[in-house]
Amino acid sequence: MAALERHVFGRKTERMPTVAAELRGEVVGEESKAERDEAAKVKRRERAARKAEQCPTREIRHDVPTQERRCPACGSEELKALGKGRTTEVYEYLPARFERQVHVREVLACQCGQGVVTAPAPAKVVDKGEYGPGFLAHVVTSKCADAMPLHRLAQRIERGGVPMSRSTLTDLFHLSASVLLPLSSHLLQCIASAEVVWADETPLRVLDVKKTRLGYLWTFLTQNQKGEWLIGYRFSMGRAGKTPRDVLGGTTGALVVDGYTGYNAVTLPDGRTRVGCWAHVRRRFFDALATTPEAREALDFILALYRVEAQAREADVVRTAAHRELRQLHSAPILASLRAWLEDQAPRHPPKGPLGGAISYALKQWEALSRFVSDERLPLDNNRSEGALRKVALGRKNFLFVGHEAAGESLAGLYALVATCEVNDINPEEYLADVLLRVQTHPQSRIGELLPHEWKRLRTADSS
Repeated sequence: MAALERHVFGRKTERMPTVAAELRGEVVGEESKAERDEAAKVKRRERAARKAEQCPTREIRHDVPTQERRCPACGSEELKALGKGRTTEVYEYLPARFERQVHVREVLACQCGQGVVTAPAPAKVVDKGEYGPGFLAHVVTSKCADAMPLHRLAQRIERGGVPMSRSTLTDLFHLSASVLLPLSSHLLQCIASAEVVWADETPLRVLDVKKTRLGYLWTFLTQNQKGEWLIGYRFSMGRAGKTPRDVLGGTTGALVVDGYTGYNAVTLPDGRTRVGCWAHVRRRFFDALATTPEAREALDFILALYRVEAQAREADVVRTAAHRELRQLHSAPILASLRAWLEDQAPRHPPKGPLGGAISYALKQWEALSRFVSDERLPLDNNRSEGALRKVALGRKNFLFVGHEAAGESLAGLYALVATCEVNDINPEEYLADVLLRVQTHPQSRIGELLPHEWKRLRTADSS
């Protein structure tokens, strides 16, 4: 009851404190706090400066009025400019607008009466389509990045002067997903071929007759050698191991997941190496803390593991040989002490009680939880994939359900491209408006050039 009350009525900070917050809390003293605050201010200023550079800028000149162009001291009208003037920066909002473009194609005829030449037609996503690539990109970004229901987006577009209905936006959304299907499919293939893959799933309601059914949206993500993240999604009407098998079947490497048995389809007997998630273990011990204070010892052990990872980040040796040595030197002894504590506490608590269940979960997952020590590429937890599902959870609160299974598949494909754009600091509207036209004529053998991270790299090279 205490755990349920805390989960339902407690503040978010009381439900589950983050590891970063606990690590920061270890530093005591006013001087240390002042240093942290100053570092945070510097970080905020640097981020604000970067954003200001990216913001479109327009210079507006303000001249001195004619009646005031005389010296206030002697009355002379012989005044000259003093420097470049005084500048003031103001951020203003200019309402976005839609426009109806009327393309008039010139037609030329020869005097012989037989030859006729017509100007080429403007590029369109589909023949005879009434909506341009920028419009489609706005629709996709509004739903996938901003979690805006299409009926609400239709109202906003109507205010912009364009006649629009929700059914039309739904058709445009599915049309975009169909056009971009080669990209979203190739993105999943790139993720499946990676050595280390994160995975997780979340429920998503599907509309049915007089009720809704339960579907699932799965995420699979990886980080390449250049530090770029690739995020893919797959929709299914069940939570069985068929979806992981369809995406990762026949591949090798490591799979970072929680203890759900659905991933056994790609890890047993000769599949990917399963890597456990210490965040899930920590969550179970935290839930047991309300009734069994002994769980605090396990939380301290787990915090010590994260402290080693924080040291690696501070030393800038993450995913290097030095990171592996640091883990073997410090994390391995912590794991040995934690294992001894778990085995000592296991007989003292009911196996189905809060602490007994947490201990049982940790011991069953122990081999998978310990693999990070010998491989610097492996993370300590699966929080990255859970973070990739936050946007899905926000959309689930706003538009509640998807209309049918095909709609879930369209949503998954577009979610993947938009999420990969955002995680790599790419404007999804700009990206989608460009590739919606190019993907249909781009060679299939080079389709990877249009993936968000590759697209950004080519754009950066062209601009330089």
